[in-house]
Amino acid sequence: MSEDETTYRRGFMAAFAAFLTWGLLPLYISLLKPAGSIEIMAHRVVWACLFVFGYLAWRGELGKITAALRDRTVAIRLAASASLISINWLVYVWAVGNGHVLESSLGYFINPLVSVLLGVFVLSERLNRAQWLAVSIAALGVAWLSWQVGRPPWIALTLAVSFGTYGLVRKMVVVDAVAGLGVETLLITPLMFAYLAWAAHAGTLQFAAHGPLLAVLLIAGGVITAVPLVLFAYGVRRVPLSTIGLMQYVAPTMQFLGGIFVFHEAFTHVQAIGFGLIWLALVVYAGDGLWRARRPRVQLATA
Repeated sequence: MSEDETTYRRGFMAAFAAFLTWGLLPLYISLLKPAGSIEIMAHRVVWACLFVFGYLAWRGELGKITAALRDRTVAIRLAASASLISINWLVYVWAVGNGHVLESSLGYFINPLVSVLLGVFVLSERLNRAQWLAVSIAALGVAWLSWQVGRPPWIALTLAVSFGTYGLVRKMVVVDAVAGLGVETLLITPLMFAYLAWAAHAGTLQFAAHGPLLAVLLIAGGVITAVPLVLFAYGVRRVPLSTIGLMQYVAPTMQFLGGIFVFHEAFTHVQAIGFGLIWLALVVYAGDGLWRARRPRVQLATA
């Protein structure tokens, strides 16, 4: 096996492991049931911060954190991305804990198309006809669900917009992926730690109230939060973006199947039509991306 093939294989496995972990996340969150959404969120942030700083210290790269904080523009943008990812994490944990796994998965199916729209309206990128068709079909799916249910799918839209905007902000920040996560968690940790201290004082903290297993699982939340992001950052540098673009649907597909077969959430014909339209939009979008990625190779081969 050549060096390039080995690099690709390792990158592919790292990225796939990240998406697999995110796909199984609802199962993990369901084990934390005695703890509330905010406490789960707080533990994820605090322990992820400790894990990331430990990882950077082990690699001798803590200076990247200092450099990022000294750059005012980088620090402000990372503060914005920290706020966005906090909203995303909190809404997701609340949604899974309150029986909305299917709608959560819908948010991550919509997310790539939200990123496309942000590229158009914020970065002045241009879409081709296929991409506009994909966005239009997805909008029709969201409109259908909103009309039939009587309200927009707020959970899905909040998750999609918050994570899509998070990706946009991180795209505009020149910082190492792991160091960026370290700064983000560092900025949120004081608030989260203050909440945990208040909950402990008020007697509502669940961390040690249900035996050591729950405490271990809450601590593990930091690792489960940080490791997939590290693996993703490793994989995305070694695997073509067209491959990553298709792999990103692994997580919401697993969450969708888990919502039906593990959490036994209702999936009616109304949802089937709405999801179907959004899946069709993703097929159009992904198909166009694959065709555009393949076309230069075909042209080069026939030249």
